[in-house]
Amino acid sequence: MDPENVAAAQQGDALALDGLLDELAPYVRRLCARIAPATADDATQEALLAIFQGLPSLRAPEAIMTWVRSVTVRTAIRLARRHDLEVATEETVMNRPAPSLEGLVDIDDALARLPVPQRAVLVLRTREGLSEQEIATTLGIPAGTVKSRLHRARAAFREEWEA
Repeated sequence: MDPENVAAAQQGDALALDGLLDELAPYVRRLCARIAPATADDATQEALLAIFQGLPSLRAPEAIMTWVRSVTVRTAIRLARRHDLEVATEETVMNRPAPSLEGLVDIDDALARLPVPQRAVLVLRTREGLSEQEIATTLGIPAGTVKSRLHRARAAFREEWEA
């Protein structure tokens, strides 16, 4: 990402802003689809809107990807949690339905069945390649919390995968 293009977009250059958002959209979509699969379209749209609105306040244009990742992950987590709460209130049976064998073939399907906080740390670690400290910074939580969530997420993922 060209810092000069980011700076131009920050200063109101419509072409630079359009190009920047076009360049960021696939990355934002991919993160949202992994963290909030049931609301990926809404999460993508809200994250891009938050990026658009917050771009003028970005102090270091060279750090845009770190900032975009943080905005996107937090937006996706918020929408995934809201969706999970809505689904939980609509369910008449407390137990989740048993996953189909077909669904377990897909890694993303097993990942989607994890609780949102576990899904987020697992995606950031395994798919985005972030360190535990980078994940902690992105999520705004202590590194020790990241370690425990990763441990639980890996165990829960294995359970979902092998079920």
